[in-house]
Amino acid sequence: MTSAAPPNVIATRRVMYIPGYDPVPPRAYRERYRREAAKQAACAGYDITIAPRISKGRFGWRIMAEMEGGATQTDFEVMVWADIVRASMDQGVLASYGQLARTAWAYIGSGALFRLMRLRKGPVIAALYPVVVLLLQALLALALGFVIYTVILASGLYAMLTLTNAPVARPWDMILLVFAGLAGLAGVIGFLRWCQRRDHLLAWYLMHDYAFSAQAHGAYPPAQEARMAEFAETIADALASDTDEVLIVGHSSGAYIAISVLADLIRAGRVPEDGPALSLLTLGHVVPMVSFLPRADRLRGDLALLASSDALTWVDVTAPGDGCSFALCDPVAVSGVAPKDKRWPLVISAAFSQTLRPATWAALRWRLFEAHFQYLNAFDALPGRADDYDYFRITAGPKSLAARFAHRAPSPARIERAVNRYTGRAA
Repeated sequence: MTSAAPPNVIATRRVMYIPGYDPVPPRAYRERYRREAAKQAACAGYDITIAPRISKGRFGWRIMAEMEGGATQTDFEVMVWADIVRASMDQGVLASYGQLARTAWAYIGSGALFRLMRLRKGPVIAALYPVVVLLLQALLALALGFVIYTVILASGLYAMLTLTNAPVARPWDMILLVFAGLAGLAGVIGFLRWCQRRDHLLAWYLMHDYAFSAQAHGAYPPAQEARMAEFAETIADALASDTDEVLIVGHSSGAYIAISVLADLIRAGRVPEDGPALSLLTLGHVVPMVSFLPRADRLRGDLALLASSDALTWVDVTAPGDGCSFALCDPVAVSGVAPKDKRWPLVISAAFSQTLRPATWAALRWRLFEAHFQYLNAFDALPGRADDYDYFRITAGPKSLAARFAHRAPSPARIERAVNRYTGRAA
């Protein structure tokens, strides 16, 4: 199946943005787009205006842009699954530590962790980071509990001896031991609950992120499958509409969700040959964190299908400066499911060190989480370099994804070696 050739100029576009594992409401993405689009427009010298959305949808906005000799109107929709994220994070302290143990075993017991380290150490360190932090917090909590227990026990015994001038008799010594033990336990749980609630180091959030991906050893949980089916219906409606391009943007964990949703549509024959140009842009992907798990047959099959499909254009953008993504790792090839007729994705680098001014890059370099969102932000070293990655030209400009990167060669630093132990895939 071949989708219709994209028009020379995109006059109208539908963008569906699939976030990663993020509990924030969708309005946060609107405000980021509004803020960063204004910065990029001022930097690159084009006009872009954000307005309320007119078409139906869960949450979105309208973009009017004039750039590169064309005027384009874009309806942008956020594909919301933050409610599923929040529900998966709603765990007590003991349940969270149980998740930590199961997640660690899912990656270590399957051997996936050691193979992932052969690709990029950054995201593996990011995966190990919450393990270390939560274990340290548990040790601190136990130390605090022991101190509380010791202080209460010692002070209680001292008070009794002082008042009675005689050895403490039963059952008062047992009552004191139980009280001191309960107080120490309360201190342990209270401290861990405080750590979980505040989560200044984002360790609990990251633990829940990896636990969500690993809970079924790579298979999608039912709630996620159900929401993905809803996403597919929304995209199918867009493909049946009178628009020039339907662009799906998957960021972080949203990248593998987007891959599976589009694979479902292509497999079901729901991408019309004479419909809008279908484009997929994946940003800062973490695909191997799922595709390397033993039960990720569904995702591996979807990767193989999209890799050889002529129904879409797929561009994958990462950057070595993003320590939370598998930078420049071809998600199909490294997962070990590249077909002989593979054509996608086109793997390119956002090259933060070149597309950001030195001062901007220096300020961003050690802000790991913000660096992971830089793909959605303005790049202040772009004037005169329109062939570089520009999120706002792609999502609001007059060129389709296919036309914009038609002559772009893949990054020479891309990683394509297959290191995945599990290569089974669903039919």
